Amino acid sequence: MWQVLYNSIGVPFLWILFRCMAVASAKAARAVRGRDRLFEELETKLSALPAQALRVWIHSSSMGEFEQAKPIIAALKKRFPELRIVVSFFSPSGYEHSQAYRGADVITYIPFDSRRHARRFIGMIRPSVAIFMRYDVWPNHCWELRRRGIPVVIANATLRPKFHHTAPILGGMHRALYNAVDTILTVSRQDEENFRALRLTHPVIGTMGDTRYDQVYQRSNDSRARRILAPELVEGRKVLVIGSSWEEDEAVLFPACGELVRDVPGALIILVPHEPTPETLERIEQRLNGHLTHIRFSDLAQYAGESVIIIDSIGILMPLYRYGRVAYVGGSFRQGIHNVLEPAVYGIPVLFGPEHRNSQEAIALVREGAAAVGASSEEFSALLIRYCTDDSVCRESGEKGKQFVLQHVGATERFLDSIAEPLAAARKGSV
Repeated sequence: MWQVLYNSIGVPFLWILFRCMAVASAKAARAVRGRDRLFEELETKLSALPAQALRVWIHSSSMGEFEQAKPIIAALKKRFPELRIVVSFFSPSGYEHSQAYRGADVITYIPFDSRRHARRFIGMIRPSVAIFMRYDVWPNHCWELRRRGIPVVIANATLRPKFHHTAPILGGMHRALYNAVDTILTVSRQDEENFRALRLTHPVIGTMGDTRYDQVYQRSNDSRARRILAPELVEGRKVLVIGSSWEEDEAVLFPACGELVRDVPGALIILVPHEPTPETLERIEQRLNGHLTHIRFSDLAQYAGESVIIIDSIGILMPLYRYGRVAYVGGSFRQGIHNVLEPAVYGIPVLFGPEHRNSQEAIALVREGAAAVGASSEEFSALLIRYCTDDSVCRESGEKGKQFVLQHVGATERFLDSIAEPLAAARKGSV
């Protein structure tokens, strides 16, 4: 019944919505254009793979979910070197920003979720195992995988509590969808209980943890070998790293930064805007003019003691956190906070604003005493000066954050153990 309802009502509605969004949103328009020649391009990419090689298909909605997939991909490649990894995305931001990623053998969009598209897509990929990251699980693709007897796993799975009670119709649809899945591995025990409350009859449900901790830990180790800033620039200084900032963050933080530079000798601010476009950089410089001296990262050869270094490059935020005495993570005066684990793994205190309930890690870091929340320039000024002048408080808070991350490392290995059997069976069958 649910398959009929979804394909007769849900799919046409989603198709119209998808097209309407493409008219109103440039991002949605890119998603539509990117799928124009999806199957032709996919066929070309797949033709370069060995015909008999085992394939694992990993699907992520966008870049955030793909960061969770990266440690899984690396571990799969290490344990099963002959595997070929096919990665798909729903969002254009994920697809476009992953093109240089070397861990995948094929990178593609997932097609629109019709029965015809799902059959063609899965027939072309021919995966031995399909892995969906977190929550972006598409019904017709799952049902087609089930029909073909291909194991389906959801990694880093999450589900809102009592979802099936608050939305009974969607709850019924979700039962039909998740019963087509073989294994559901959740981020937390609470998520596991939420899935069990759906009264599913088919999948094995367990808790694996969150592979983001593994990814952050590995990236922190890798980044220590990268020298982004000259030692003489940061040595002996009290460095505040502001990561992934938006205009709303900067409006609150900049007055506090002014207080910090005035009251703490040797204070240095490294500002990493979330979107370092020319317009953003010019706006930041205009706001800082007359208040704080500043220089762009690309001009550091002419550094003359400026208080603020504005990062006008992308892809270097993670290694920059290691220079910090304290970090502020942006987005928490806007729609929601960005990744708080990246600074925490380096053992430095983490600050952010009130909009952080989208992140369970942020909530946990506050609970552990590894992070602090501010709501005004005055509150951030007091927090920054405290962390930059009290060594014991700074060290204790930072160590709590580091230990919190280390305690949660290991989800990737637990995940691999869960799919080792179907992969071994597929390898045996291909011999």
